[in-house]
Amino acid sequence: MSLTLADARIVTPEGVHDGWLTIEDGRITHVGHGSAPGPGLSVGGRHVVPGFVDVHNHGGAGGSFPTGEQDKACEAVALHRRHGTTTTVASLVTDSVEGLTRAAAALAELCEEGLLAGIHYEGPYIAKARCGAHDPTLLREPSPQEFAGLVKAGRGHVRMVTIAPELPGALDTIRMAVAEGVIAALGHSDADYDQTITGIEAGASVATHLYNAMPPLGHRAPGPVAALLDDERVTVELVNDGVHVHPAMLRLAYEVAGPGRTMLITDAMSATGLGDGDYVLGPMQVRVEGGVARLVEGGSIAGSTLTMDVAFRRSVQEVGMSLPDAVQVASLTPARVLGLAGRIGSIAVGKAADLVVLSDSLEVAGVMKDGVWITEP
Repeated sequence: MSLTLADARIVTPEGVHDGWLTIEDGRITHVGHGSAPGPGLSVGGRHVVPGFVDVHNHGGAGGSFPTGEQDKACEAVALHRRHGTTTTVASLVTDSVEGLTRAAAALAELCEEGLLAGIHYEGPYIAKARCGAHDPTLLREPSPQEFAGLVKAGRGHVRMVTIAPELPGALDTIRMAVAEGVIAALGHSDADYDQTITGIEAGASVATHLYNAMPPLGHRAPGPVAALLDDERVTVELVNDGVHVHPAMLRLAYEVAGPGRTMLITDAMSATGLGDGDYVLGPMQVRVEGGVARLVEGGSIAGSTLTMDVAFRRSVQEVGMSLPDAVQVASLTPARVLGLAGRIGSIAVGKAADLVVLSDSLEVAGVMKDGVWITEP
């Protein structure tokens, strides 16, 4: 079956052009300029961008990935797909090893079905002083042997682990993760500049939600932020919801790291897509007020209620990114980090037809996954 999308403003990392594209068997077969050579579905001059890729997401629509409940996970993925995220990594939070193992085994089945793109362990190998919305009583020192068991539980679908590099055993665990093909991310850490550099040297290549749950940038004590931004080997996650990071600091990170080392994440939790109220994130009780999720005890920010379309829109309208750069940080850069840039992340011949149609105000007007409309424009 062939479908041509015509009268489109196609956004690639190289630029924006008026044109058309053809899809056959779930893949893009042609990308052209100007008028389509034959009949097609007009998108009315709206923007067409690649599907968003979210490497750090805890759930939505009442579903929480850390519980491992498959039906709820499916509902969460469906919500985020309607908002343009066609590729989702399921993030867990700190729990007992047994709890993490159960959740990973359940989510691995959804990875095998193609619903999820992988599993991310955000904890338990993080610093108590910077644990945020993680249960401090369940934190553990990193152990390569123990982590090997968690990798095994994910049956080849563990994509990332967040580790505080200053903890005993952290460097060996980072090395072991990288050797197993798992991305080591530094975060929820009280590390100083030198300890962060040591973690990068051990193989860490991602900063878990830069700025959040780590010491702030200082002119005499630069801390992890400077180390992570300055190193060309590191890609930084940013939560662009107007709550986690001030737009000026997000702009600073983007200008230093550039679109090739910056990626938007949602850090979404189960309340995403729902109203204010009481929810859970792993074993922690969360209250959402005014769309902001915080722990009932202590008040720490507990993930977000963000969707990627909002983060994309804010990046253009609040941060000042160009559309091609916003596409790169929302799609291509995270796809590259996951090792999937050959298949997704940009509009190019041969890639999967994961597409989002956006209005002039960058509101979602249509979403396609593997050539099938989720929401038809």
